[in-house]
Amino acid sequence: MESTRLALADQLLARRRKPFLLWVAASLIILSLFFLTTSFKGRIVTPFFSGFNSVTRNSSLVSWPFSRFPSINTTSSPPTNVIGVVLEKTHVGNFTGITQNGSFGDEEATSVPGSHEAKSGNLTDSSGDEGFLERPRLGIIDPGNHSLSSNAGDADAKRSAEGASVENLVAEIKNEGNEEIVRFPVGGGEQGGNNKVSIEKCDIFDGKWVRDDSKPYYPLGSCPYIDKDFDCYLHGRPDVGFVKWKWQPNGCDIPSLNATDFLERLRGKKLVFVGDSLNRNMWESLVCILRNSIGKKKRVYEISGRREFKKKGIYAFRFEDYNCTVDFVSSPFLVRESSFKTKNGTFETLRLDLMDQTTSMYHDADVIIFNSGHWWTHEKTSRGEDYYQEGNHIHRRLKVLEAYKRALLTWARWIDKNIDRNRTLVLFKGYSVTHFRGGQWNSGGQCHRETEPIFNTAYLGKYPSKMRALQHVLQETKIPVIYLNISRLTAYRKDAHPSIYRMTYNTAEERIAAERSQDCSHWCLPGVPDTWNELLYASLLKAGLGSWKK
Repeated sequence: MESTRLALADQLLARRRKPFLLWVAASLIILSLFFLTTSFKGRIVTPFFSGFNSVTRNSSLVSWPFSRFPSINTTSSPPTNVIGVVLEKTHVGNFTGITQNGSFGDEEATSVPGSHEAKSGNLTDSSGDEGFLERPRLGIIDPGNHSLSSNAGDADAKRSAEGASVENLVAEIKNEGNEEIVRFPVGGGEQGGNNKVSIEKCDIFDGKWVRDDSKPYYPLGSCPYIDKDFDCYLHGRPDVGFVKWKWQPNGCDIPSLNATDFLERLRGKKLVFVGDSLNRNMWESLVCILRNSIGKKKRVYEISGRREFKKKGIYAFRFEDYNCTVDFVSSPFLVRESSFKTKNGTFETLRLDLMDQTTSMYHDADVIIFNSGHWWTHEKTSRGEDYYQEGNHIHRRLKVLEAYKRALLTWARWIDKNIDRNRTLVLFKGYSVTHFRGGQWNSGGQCHRETEPIFNTAYLGKYPSKMRALQHVLQETKIPVIYLNISRLTAYRKDAHPSIYRMTYNTAEERIAAERSQDCSHWCLPGVPDTWNELLYASLLKAGLGSWKK
């Protein structure tokens, strides 16, 4: 018996020694190749280290010449379903949260310091996964055959056909224990300076905020259809500088939103926003922009006569002169919320495999803008215990990012089956970054002292993991989808949230108490959502389909 134990011990020791010896041997071979390439610059050896040769003296960024994820085929043709923004294959495959069984793991919270308060506190995203990925490569869908035709020239087409190019695969690899964190550059501006290109070849979501005294699109206090929670001017916000900014892409100029032209292209049609309160924020902005161009304001009205839109429901604004409607359908998860009674009370679940029952209200629309994200950060969804349901099975526990991906797959299957691509343009608006400092939305987070955007990109964190999941799903849809990638441009705007200006205070004590419960998620109107609609207008023109042909 004793000899058997000794034999097993020897076998275990040998198993442990073998990987170590292999590792030592591999290290010696790599070091030898490194010295060879630095000494001789040989054609055979150098390519193995071509990625490392691009490291600059002051940068920790490494050009990585190959994909780290074998599940992504980097030699295949680029994805063909995303209009306007098509990611390089290796970039899209870079899910830092992918686990061995294929599920998505959530990321740790990332702080986003304020530009002038970085030493005293952090501006954080309540989602816990805020930040940025690579600058997307541009492409346009051919509506006839659903294939990608690159507008970035022969060189770009060649690079996309060969897989991800080395210069676009700049990544910082940082090992902390067994955890690997991948970061990608934000901004850049290969097309910057005076070398402007046409909007068809330009990434309109890669840019910066610049002052523009011609803004906003409608005067402060002029639109009666702004929810009180978004009407910062009504509630006495003393500064107005936050409305005097415009988004300037690095490589091109985008047109201002021509409200008359927008309505003319929408004549006889139906445009619908579907999603959570951030899409309602955008919907109210568009209604106000379009209404401001109408002479007879009474010919613009919500068809049920309502003027408050915070409650869950379906709302529709009619523009009589153009026989069109601009609607909002409240569906924060896109998939179905469910509940049933038990002996212990009501039990709520989220059906990841079924669309919300509101789909009949927008399946025949001409333009649909979807979004979903912020409700996935709430306690019940984040915890994921006895909440997510598929069929008759309720998951004992499911990570929120995996649940989000499954919900998006349900949405993708639904649009592929129910949307008429010859009639309807589909868009998905990305995650709108939040700026809570010193806590979260329910724990004293603040942003009311912010009066300027962030200017230093070093204070911008990681690209939201939920949006990486979204981009992965968008590659699989048969229906082309325009991705409104607003995450980065909103991350700069820590100055433009309602904060404490969501209501009117009767006493100083009420005003002080409000500082403990601020809104650093939504946006003042006029404000940042006006820019989202400007980019919506530019994206529809860029797609050039149906009535949006130039």
